[in-house]
Amino acid sequence: MKKLAFLICLMAALQSTAQFTVRFVVTDVATRKNDDIYVSGNFNNWNPKDENYKLKPFGGSRKSIVIKDLAAGTYAFKFTRGGWDKVETTSDGRDINDRVVDVKEDISQEFTVSGWKDDYPEVPRRYTASPQVRILDTAFTIPQLDRKRRVWIYLPKGYNTSSKIYPVLYMHDGQNLFNEQTAPFGEWGVDECLDTLQQKSGKECIVVGIDNGGSKRMTEYNPSDNDKNGKGEGKQYVEFLAKTLKPFIDSKYRTKKGPENTFVAGSSMGGLISLYAILQYPDVFGGAGVFSPSLWIAPEIFPMAEKFTTTGTPKFYLYMGAKEGANMMPDMQRMSEILQKKPSFVIRTVANPLGQHTEKYWRQEFADFYKWLMN
Repeated sequence: MKKLAFLICLMAALQSTAQFTVRFVVTDVATRKNDDIYVSGNFNNWNPKDENYKLKPFGGSRKSIVIKDLAAGTYAFKFTRGGWDKVETTSDGRDINDRVVDVKEDISQEFTVSGWKDDYPEVPRRYTASPQVRILDTAFTIPQLDRKRRVWIYLPKGYNTSSKIYPVLYMHDGQNLFNEQTAPFGEWGVDECLDTLQQKSGKECIVVGIDNGGSKRMTEYNPSDNDKNGKGEGKQYVEFLAKTLKPFIDSKYRTKKGPENTFVAGSSMGGLISLYAILQYPDVFGGAGVFSPSLWIAPEIFPMAEKFTTTGTPKFYLYMGAKEGANMMPDMQRMSEILQKKPSFVIRTVANPLGQHTEKYWRQEFADFYKWLMN
C-alpha cells in the first residue's frame, strides 16, 4: 500500500513538472488567406502580434505553429492577424469565446477561421452608464508618474438627497466598469449591479474607477520590473491612489475615511495591483477584490505577503477561473494559503471551474464580492 501511494505521488509530481508540445494547425480561413496569422493566449500574455507565435506555412493553404515546453494545464487563446482589431470572429462578424486547450500530453489540433473582425463594419457601441455615473475628470493628474488619466465616479442613488457618509471602492481599468461604449471586451456593469444590490440591502458605496494607461498598463499595475514590459511602476501608482486620489475624493465627497471603509479591486493585472495596494498601505485600504490576479509576472509578491504584518483586519476576496492558464490557479492557491496563516485576516477564496480570463466572468462574480465585502 505504501509503495502504491508513493507511485501515485511520484506520477503526480512528474505530471506537474512535465513539459509538452502543442501543435495548432489552421486548415482554412474564410478571407485574407495570404495574411500572416498569429496565435495569442495566456501562454504569451495575450500579445496579438508576437513574432514567436506566428504560424508558418504547412502544406497547401494550411498554416501551423508548434509550441514547445508547455506545462500541463488549461490554456486559452485566439487567432489574430496581428491586432485585436483583426481577431477571428464567427462567420457573421460576432465575437467568439476564447478557444481552450487542456494540455496533459503532446497534442495536435486543427482549426478553421470563419471570419475576421475587420471584415465587418464596426457597430457603434451603446452608452450604458447609469445616471449615477459621471466623469470626475478626463485628465486627472498622476504626479507620481507625470501622467494624466480619466477618472469615473459612481454615487449611490440617494447621495444627493441625504447627508449620509459612504465607504469607497477604488477600481482599476475604469474603461470596463460602467460603460459598454468604452469597454473593448465588455463591461462589468458595476453601476447596474450596485443600483440593484443597494436597493435590496441598503449597503451603499461610492465607486471610483481609474482608467488604465493603455500601453502603460503592464507597468503601472506591476510592482516588479519585467524583462519584457519594462520597469514596474506599481509602487508609484498605488502611492497615487493612497496619497493623491483618495485625499481628493475625501475632500469633495461624503466618505467614510478609515481603512475599514476603503477598498480596492481589479482583475488580472488589476487584481495584482489591488493585492499590492493593501500590502503597501494597510492603513489606507482595508479590503481588496483580487480577481484572476497575474501573480506570475511579479513573483516577489509572495515573500512580500509572507512578511506582511498589520494591526488591522484586512479582507481579501480571491477569485480565479479554472480555465485561465496553467499556473494561475496554483499561484492563487499559494497566495490564499499565505494569507490564511495571518490570524487577523479575513479571506474568501473562490474557484470557478468554468471561469475564463474575461470580463464576462468577472462581471458574474462582482455581486458576490460586493455582498461579501459589505457584510
